Amino acid sequence: MKNNRANRAIDRKAASLPTIRRLPGYLQVVRQAEQDGILVISGTTIAEELELEPIQVRKDLAVTGIVGKPRVGYVVKDLIAALEHFLRWDQTHTAIVVGAGHLGTALLGHTEFRKNGMNISAAFDSDPAKVGKKFHGVKVLDSSEMVDYIKAQNATVAILTVPSHVAQELCNRVIEAGVKSIWNFTSLKLRVPEGRTDVLIQKEDLSSGYAVLSVRA
Repeated sequence: MKNNRANRAIDRKAASLPTIRRLPGYLQVVRQAEQDGILVISGTTIAEELELEPIQVRKDLAVTGIVGKPRVGYVVKDLIAALEHFLRWDQTHTAIVVGAGHLGTALLGHTEFRKNGMNISAAFDSDPAKVGKKFHGVKVLDSSEMVDYIKAQNATVAILTVPSHVAQELCNRVIEAGVKSIWNFTSLKLRVPEGRTDVLIQKEDLSSGYAVLSVRA
């Protein structure tokens, strides 16, 4: 079968945040279809699996540049490639975890990160009892080595799981060292230094998710 990807340029900035947040779900469904030996999948099938409207699925998938065949659907291998390329999960992103506590070490063991191109190569902590240990195969280094490590390894992603009172200071340090993307699991709203429009901070508020569960349960 011919590749169904459109020949137009991909404009990632034009994609809405809700669309971007839905794309990994589509990828999960399509990867499972590939494992099941399915060669072609329709937008309707994906929509039914995720309890979405088919028109929404097709609209979301269009941002990746892929075009499905009417009444047929998408070639599974091409759709996987289009989704991974749009999400930049077909590239390797060197990442570090800052804070080797319970949450930090749990994230080190999340196998989906590596599957999707994120290589967590080291963790950092100031606790001597943790420095030198390995969690899920990743070594914990002393925080004093962090800046030099980021520069040497060209790490572009930092996952922050530290106490809030040191979060902004560490945020500033990793940005100065060259990190361009920060995944903030702390309770503090981090601020990018003035003029650093090239840095993105994504905050994950675990308490908000729990609030929905506890209120709606």
